[in-house]
Amino acid sequence: MEASDVPEIDIDELERRRAGGAAVFDVREPDEYEEVRIPGAVLAPLASVPDAVEEFRAASQHTSVCVVCAMGGRSAQAVGFLVSQGVDAVNVAGGTNGWHQSGRPVESGPAPT
Repeated sequence: MEASDVPEIDIDELERRRAGGAAVFDVREPDEYEEVRIPGAVLAPLASVPDAVEEFRAASQHTSVCVVCAMGGRSAQAVGFLVSQGVDAVNVAGGTNGWHQSGRPVESGPAPT
């Protein structure tokens, strides 16, 4: 899948979809996730995405899952793979950095258990 073929939304659309109950997956590394993240985002480092396809698929039963990284590159790779596996997923352009820089709320610290 070409990068231009990856379904993508911006952070304003992410905010709307989160309000509607869409799942958000963060494909950054654990240290990045602990530093700052979108509230409620589930950690799924990029290298683990192939092993977590069923988790993504289950979360996409009612609406597209939203996939973020720092700026959109790693999440675009993840979404390309997920879409090729039949998962309804969208990349978030601007990623966590864009979300944070826009003044929207963020969380930090260890992943919730």
